This record gives sequence, C-alpha cells and structure tokens, in this order.
Amino acid sequence: MSTIRCDIVSAEQEIYSGQATLVVATGELGELGIAPKHAPLITRLKPGKVVVTTESGQQLDFAISGGILEVQPQVVTVLADTAIRADDIDEAAVRKAKEEAERVLAGRGEAMELAEAQQKLAEITAQLQALERLRRNLKH
Repeated sequence: MSTIRCDIVSAEQEIYSGQATLVVATGELGELGIAPKHAPLITRLKPGKVVVTTESGQQLDFAISGGILEVQPQVVTVLADTAIRADDIDEAAVRKAKEEAERVLAGRGEAMELAEAQQKLAEITAQLQALERLRRNLKH
C-alpha cells in the first residue's frame, strides 16, 4: 500500500508527523481527501477536523482552528493556527469556553468581541466534534 508523509504543525509546535494512506480536511470549498500521488495543491482550511488514516488503518483525529493545506508529491502539510489531537482535548475546559463564547454572542457585545467569540466558538465546536468522533471510534 502506498503512503504519503503527513505533517500537522501549529504556530507553537509540531502536532503530528507520520505516514498516511489518506488525509481528510475541510477546505474553503468543502471536504478534501488527499491520498498518495495527489496532484499538488494549496488551499485554505476552515476550522474543523483533520482525520489522518495511518498505514495500519488507524484514524487519528485533530481539531484545527483553520490554516493552510499544502500537498506536494511526497508530503501533505497542514499549517494550522492552532491544532490539537482529539486525545488531548480537555472536555470540561472546552465546554466552559463554549458557554463563555455563547454568552458574549447572546449579549451582543462590541463588534470586535463578537468576531472573536464567533471564531472561538468555531474552534470549540471543532474540538467537541473531534472528541465525539474519538468516542464513537473507541466504542467500535
């Protein structure tokens, strides 16, 4: 089975580097599935999840806050503003942050505060979705 190297990095650190048979992410125009021998590509990513399927068939879930996806002949690179493995998500902290963002949005704060709250809510939603997917995969 052929593979392609996948690197996921954030502004702070390298999150993942390894061989993959498939990388799925959400681009501006929809879902992208990157397999070995994919044509070169650069696109922006929406906040959401990135799913990496390893050589063994294991699916690794990551939540990102948006960024850039670059596909080269031998490597797929996800350059994310922030990224976290689903395994590392602190559910209690994420739910608290979600409540805070929703409170700001409901209170109709200042425009800048609203934009920040909307961005934060998109990041939090991506983390919760990654966490739920991880739980479903563990039950199977």
